Amino acid sequence: MSYELIGITVLWTFLFGYLLVASIDFGAGFFSFYSVLTGHRNLIHNIIQRYLSPVWEVTNVFLIFFVVGLVGFFPDTAYYYGTGLLVPGSIALVLIAIRGVYYAYNTYGNNGDNNIIYMALYGATGLLIPAALSTILAISEGGVIEERDGLVTLNWGTFLANPYTWAVILLALVSVLYISAMFLSYYAKRAGDDLAFEVVRGYALLWSGPTIVASVLAFFQINRQNPEHFANMLDQAWIFIASFICFVLAVYLLWKRRNLGTSFIFVILQFACAWYGYGGTHLPYILYPYISIYESFTNDAMGIALITAFCAGLLVLIPSLILLLRLFLFDAAYIRGHNRGKG
Repeated sequence: MSYELIGITVLWTFLFGYLLVASIDFGAGFFSFYSVLTGHRNLIHNIIQRYLSPVWEVTNVFLIFFVVGLVGFFPDTAYYYGTGLLVPGSIALVLIAIRGVYYAYNTYGNNGDNNIIYMALYGATGLLIPAALSTILAISEGGVIEERDGLVTLNWGTFLANPYTWAVILLALVSVLYISAMFLSYYAKRAGDDLAFEVVRGYALLWSGPTIVASVLAFFQINRQNPEHFANMLDQAWIFIASFICFVLAVYLLWKRRNLGTSFIFVILQFACAWYGYGGTHLPYILYPYISIYESFTNDAMGIALITAFCAGLLVLIPSLILLLRLFLFDAAYIRGHNRGKG
């Protein structure tokens, strides 16, 4: 495997880690606010807070690694995506900052989850951040970034009128809610909180249908946006079929209230198949038709150094996350709400 493929695979893995961890985080924030509006606060709010308390501080580490690595491995991305993502990226940063303020205020200051305005901002950012970040997938398919006379511009008219843009945003929103609800179902069941489990199980089943519909919609919209990529996806259709099979198994186990840990593993496999299938068939381009991993890769010496550093980062980050899960999320006393601490 070439340095270019190793580099993009490592970066894609960091982004997949962010997809999973952040989706649970974002969806849990929305469900927390929604529980206040629907009167389910006493049923699920404590379960959600027990999950968020130890996890929120490490969520963005995956995203930071990806952004730094993308520019390090493929310097041309700063030139093209720096323009294309100026507005959506800035919006996402502001929303992440607002979310961080809520976490800090709630964790270290006065209890922010008793303030409806703070809760509304918290819930809204859980949907707006993935919507803003997902636009990078729409931009990467080409057709919206133009280069004229050495200047890179984003054609906002084409971008906003593009059905694929909205298909991707819709997929990001429903996927966040689906992934989060599936995890919280498992988490509530493990905590022995049957009332909370039934509520979040209902959320998971509710959002499972829209998730698969949005996935199919985005899949076929690629054909209009980028026929070359769509043809590559058809050539590798087996991996997307495997993703759908994992989806069916995950929802079936949840429906039967059985093996919820296995059910969430199938959720991970579902999105892993779709994620790596999409990324693999997108190659060699990072941005059609301007950035190819082979033409835009940094020099070999820098590439080897970055690969070594980022692989070491994965070897540290993943065990650290597992340790965090074992010490807090899956600790028998903590998961049932005993000896809750802030931090």
